[in-house]
Formats: sequence, structure tokens, C-alpha cells
Amino acid sequence: MKDILSNHRIVMSDSLDNVTQMLSAAASGDKQAAEDLIPIVYAELRKLAAWRLKREPDAQTLQATALVHEAYLRLSPGEQQWDGRQHFFSAAGEAMRRILIDRARRRKAIRHGGDWKRTGFVDDVIANPESQDEEILIIHEFIDRLAQIEPRKAEVVKLRYFVGMTIEECAEALGISVPTAKRDWLFARAWLLREWKRNESA
Repeated sequence: MKDILSNHRIVMSDSLDNVTQMLSAAASGDKQAAEDLIPIVYAELRKLAAWRLKREPDAQTLQATALVHEAYLRLSPGEQQWDGRQHFFSAAGEAMRRILIDRARRRKAIRHGGDWKRTGFVDDVIANPESQDEEILIIHEFIDRLAQIEPRKAEVVKLRYFVGMTIEECAEALGISVPTAKRDWLFARAWLLREWKRNESA
């Protein structure tokens, strides 16, 4: 038993070391490291949500932002890792978006007669549980378009819409000033509204 526990601790330590290295590399501008964080964050968010939903009677009201923060603390223990915060939250925003898109597509398939298989994960723990699936899928497409011309503004939208962050939290997570985050959000919101109107009239 001691050997098993010892081996488990070694595996956990190695895993955290790998995440630490990725955060450090991402903070230094390594785009591949930032991309590699996404599946790790995705898996951790799903695990956290499933674990908390089983143990908390009011878990259906949990905010996505709280899960993201908790995932960051789990994956990046110690203040020395906060230099990777910007890249982590970018990865977290993308992971949350993927979770919501997966849910929306699955629900859409069910409505159109597709087979449903339980995943053991209650998706309503994620932000915007009242949002319509069609809206989520459209916003997802718009963000991809926006990212091609204004990457940082697209990041602000992801954190606001899919993670539920405030303007101040977005500014901190992305390493920009609050006024800059506000300008980015106003621009992105106007751009998204314009694209939405175009989509409706098409």
C-alpha cells in the first residue's frame, strides 16, 4: 500500500510539474504551451464540476468563474505560478467554450432524434444555464470570426460570455488595464450585434 501511495504521489507531482512548465512557457509567449493547456484545463473543469455537483445541494447555481479559479489554484499551486495567469485564463475560457458547445450540440442532436448517452457530467453547472443552445453556437462562430481580426477582444468576449467574468476580472486575467478591457468589450459587443443582425437578415 505504501508503494502504491508513493507511486501515486510521484505521478501527481510529475503532472503538476508538467503543468507548471507549460504555464511558465506560456507566460514567456510559447503559443504551443498555451494551446497544450486547453485539454488539461478542460478535463479539470469537468472533474471539478462533477465532484462538486455530487456533494453540494446548491451546486446547480455554481458559477463557471468559481470553477475556473479553483481549477487554476489546483493546477498552479503557489504564488510563483501567477505569472502564467494570463495564458491559463485564456486556456480556461477556451475550455469553458468547448464544454458549452459540446452541450449545445448534444442537446441539439437529441432534439433532432439523435441518441443520448449519459456522460456523468451535469452541464448546467456552466455559466449562462438559461442561454439557448442556438445562441451559444452562433456566438461561438462569431468569436472565431472576431479572433481573426481582433484576437484580444475575442478573448474578452470568451471570458465574459463563457466564464462569466466581470470587466475587472477580464482585465486582471488578460494583463490589461480596466479601461482597455472596457473598450475591448464595447467594441466586441457592437461588432457581435452587427454580425447578429446580419445573420438574422441572411
